[in-house]
Amino acid sequence: MIAVRCFKGRKVALFGLGGSGLSTARALAAGGADVAAWDDKEDARERARAAGIAVVDLAAADWRDYASFILAPGVPLTHPKPHWAVPLAKAAGVEIIGDIELFCRERAALAPRARFIAITGANGKSTTTALLSHILREAGCAVEMGGNIGVPVLELAPPSEDTIHVIECSSFQIDLAPSLNPSIGALLNITPDHLDRHGTLENYAAIKERLVAQADVALVGLDDAPCRAIADRLRARGRPRVVAISALATPAADIAVDGHRIVEREAGGIATALDLRGATTLRGVHNGQNAAFAFAAARILGLSFEDIARGLASFAGLAHRMEQVGRFGRVLFVNDSKATNADAAEKALLSFSDIFWIAGGKAKEGGIEPLRPLFPKIAKAYLIGAASDEFARTLQGSVAFQRCETLDVATEAAARDAEASAAAEPVALLSPACASYDQFANFEERGDRFRALVAQWIAARAPASAHASISRSGS
Repeated sequence: MIAVRCFKGRKVALFGLGGSGLSTARALAAGGADVAAWDDKEDARERARAAGIAVVDLAAADWRDYASFILAPGVPLTHPKPHWAVPLAKAAGVEIIGDIELFCRERAALAPRARFIAITGANGKSTTTALLSHILREAGCAVEMGGNIGVPVLELAPPSEDTIHVIECSSFQIDLAPSLNPSIGALLNITPDHLDRHGTLENYAAIKERLVAQADVALVGLDDAPCRAIADRLRARGRPRVVAISALATPAADIAVDGHRIVEREAGGIATALDLRGATTLRGVHNGQNAAFAFAAARILGLSFEDIARGLASFAGLAHRMEQVGRFGRVLFVNDSKATNADAAEKALLSFSDIFWIAGGKAKEGGIEPLRPLFPKIAKAYLIGAASDEFARTLQGSVAFQRCETLDVATEAAARDAEASAAAEPVALLSPACASYDQFANFEERGDRFRALVAQWIAARAPASAHASISRSGS
């Protein structure tokens, strides 16, 4: 744990007592702050009390007593409307920050030269964070990985010059981190996402830009218009140093993916390349982009081509992101539960053919209409959750579909139809293009359930078959 000492002896208010919020409250208390914590849910308040955190009704508190207000990233700051605690803090002139900001302040106090890589993007940030961390560990580096992936940032070891922190940052966390200043900031891509929390794509892009704007080195993707505009603005400003990255073989990129190679262009027109064919878990153009970003960061940190190639080849992949969870005969089962919007689901649909597609949940703006060009790859769709009616209207006349409502019914139907298919490698794919909140607590729970259902289906048919395999990796 990082004991947050920047508020030692002072009172701070905190709202949101989920995983990262409770972690933040403990870190503040460990650093000597007087924490007044609250959550709208009684069970969350009880967990905080059990952890020794003081629970105070912030609706009735005197906000003039507080030096800062720590807001959990899942709590609305601006859209669709601010949480009731936000205007109370603003009226009292109390700053509103989050856990990433606390990490940045502790880094500045403890080890300002400590290497800190912050990674964001609409899609791919978790895979890139996990991949870079794996490459660095395989090369013998001391790495702490967390933030929006796995471990909350304040649960990690404290910043030091001997440790590299690789932190995934969501737009919500960036919005609450005004002094975010990583050694390397990576902005992979920007597509419409979380617009219910940011209002417009322009607002969303402006928040993402903050992560790279104050970095020592900015890695910026060139494969979408908002990111290209950000790269141009940073270059025009003259800082930070910008490394442009593309999943396409574009001459405008400093690092690009050209077929199965990552190509690094250097001064004087010199180009060197790293072969990606050994990285068997990084399938698809989108994973080429993820690999290129991890490659770029690793090169800046001083790793050799050999170190990076070894890490790429041994990377097991990310749970819930195009995770191969089982095989029965010709049928491949793929868990892509992390695809919570159409753009993320597109990556999986592009990577396979003869797809038996499980989709649905709580729909994002635009639904699956952007995926229409990929409909010919889909043998049949199996619709679950609140988006079933909307998705059915989009698919009508273009893709055969079945309304399944629940994941267990959909998995059984997709597996059965894929097994009956004459395709060389039919793929039963969970890539929902939706949030999970209508039926599951999060995408991890949804993916874990799919993995278990696949295991049950395979075990029931071939408990000792040499042609069946089940992945037992956890989330």
